[in-house]
Amino acid sequence: MQTGIPLFPENASTFATPVDTLYVALVLVSIVFMVLIAGLVIGFAIRYRTRPGSEGAKQIHGATSLELLWTAVPLGIVMVIFVWGTKVWFQISRPPAQAEQYYVTGKQWMWKIQHPTGQREINMLHVPINQPIQLRMISEDVIHSFYIPAFRVKRDVLPGRYSTMWFEATKAGTYHLFCAEYCGTKHSQMIGSVIVMEPADYERWLSGAVAGESPRDQGEKLFAALRCDTCHTGLQGARGPDFKGLWGQKVQLSDGSSVTFDEDYVRESILIPTAKTVVGFQQLMPTYAGQVGEDQILSLIAYLKSLSDPAQGGAKP
Repeated sequence: MQTGIPLFPENASTFATPVDTLYVALVLVSIVFMVLIAGLVIGFAIRYRTRPGSEGAKQIHGATSLELLWTAVPLGIVMVIFVWGTKVWFQISRPPAQAEQYYVTGKQWMWKIQHPTGQREINMLHVPINQPIQLRMISEDVIHSFYIPAFRVKRDVLPGRYSTMWFEATKAGTYHLFCAEYCGTKHSQMIGSVIVMEPADYERWLSGAVAGESPRDQGEKLFAALRCDTCHTGLQGARGPDFKGLWGQKVQLSDGSSVTFDEDYVRESILIPTAKTVVGFQQLMPTYAGQVGEDQILSLIAYLKSLSDPAQGGAKP
């Protein structure tokens, strides 16, 4: 039976060991230098203290070998930590291509999560073990922070900007989910659970949960409901650009600049259509600010992204 508070949260993801190892190394280096420096200060203070009849201190001007030593050693240690930390950071910040994409919306004071197959959860996330999971996140109001201590992952969730986080759970169980950024009076209640399941158990959970429509299908219906398909037809003479095969590509704008067709550009175009106009088209699109929520924008993004995915019937970029 476990008693007391553990020194570290449970190790339950592929990131946990690399992050913990780097953290322990930083602590040990700090302790070594703290003891060394404090010991030298105390030792020198005792050894070279002023005594009755002493001649006083003698100034030494220049000690090249000593200066090279105390410059080279810290530089070497810092460079090792820099390379090591950079390697861990790249591992955490680069999701693999096969990662399943989930959508997360932060809101005072809850987490709203949607699965690729359409299931929705609030303050709860069910995931399969040994499967890379990518979270596409945005906030509806203030800054939140999605934090799973057992996975050693944390990412700020911002209003008006998409952020991405990924992890791969390695141990089945239930783990704490926190908001790690003070977001208002009920910040401490913005908590939840991540439930990691064996693949067979996860499939059973999916079949028993209310599936609903996938984000892509919801986006397709919303695209038609908002009458976006009357302008973005893909036909000659259409009043808006064709989206097929456009995801991730550079779009030329009427002011001579260019922008990447991605999540941030799509969101801005929906809410502030006058911000960037594609070359060859007039600015006819109305704003949908106040008419669509962040969840709906994420669904529209999923649909537009599918138009460039051959696996979903879209055109190749």
